[in-house]
Amino acid sequence: MNISQATTFIPQNRIDEFKSLLKDRLTEKRYLHSLAVADEAARLAEILEADVQKMYVAGLLHDICKNETSEQQLQLFSQFGIMLTDIEKASPSVWHAYSGALYIKNVLNIDDEDIISSIRYHTTGKADMTLPEKIIYIADLTEVNRDYPDVDVVRALLKDDIDKAIIYALKYTLKKLSADNKPIHPNTLDAYNFLVLNSEDF
Repeated sequence: MNISQATTFIPQNRIDEFKSLLKDRLTEKRYLHSLAVADEAARLAEILEADVQKMYVAGLLHDICKNETSEQQLQLFSQFGIMLTDIEKASPSVWHAYSGALYIKNVLNIDDEDIISSIRYHTTGKADMTLPEKIIYIADLTEVNRDYPDVDVVRALLKDDIDKAIIYALKYTLKKLSADNKPIHPNTLDAYNFLVLNSEDF
């Protein structure tokens, strides 16, 4: 997708540079996933009247540290004074969201808080998510290449209401983590509780 006409806060040539960087840092499968999330995020942003370019860039860069080793990510945390909780230490699958936010802010010099926070919370969610945070969270789970069980249910709910889609996705995540005896990040529980308590169906 060429989004140079959406807004101009990041020029198209820099977005092209991001794509080249991702090709070098990610596996081919993860790179294609990143492109698909960017497209889905831009599509949702247009429907929901969010900033299309911001969401495209956030979707593009959300997994920029996904293929970094644990040692590389821990080094980044140490460099910028990030202290992991015990739950986070036991959940390395969420580290790339934290390290990705640090990387785009401190290495790529992107200072837009919507982009940074959308990447920071795209794996766990959090209570009272902003619209950009919701868009990247659900775009990551519903991009065209996703094929996990119930993805079509999430996509169907998304056509009607983004919050309903996120609630279902969170329930799926909570069930899977508990079934696998894996720790559940408090932010994920907070995201679920907040959305449910503020749902018209509650």
